[in-house]
Amino acid sequence: MTNPQDMARAARKKRPFFLRRGPMENIATVLIAAGFLMLFQPFLLALYTYSLAMLLTGTVLFIIVSKFPE
Repeated sequence: MTNPQDMARAARKKRPFFLRRGPMENIATVLIAAGFLMLFQPFLLALYTYSLAMLLTGTVLFIIVSKFPE
């Protein structure tokens, strides 16, 4: 008989990178941090212009990814 934990590990290894919870949460967190830094930098208007879009993208991605199984 196979162990349920071994089956879970095998299923986890088969998932593609973009469907794994851990790495995608890290990417979403980096997007949020980048948007925050872009918002509060005083030098380039282009970075400031896209900061809200970056923040919202990271937040929506984090909300979606947090529903993925571990």
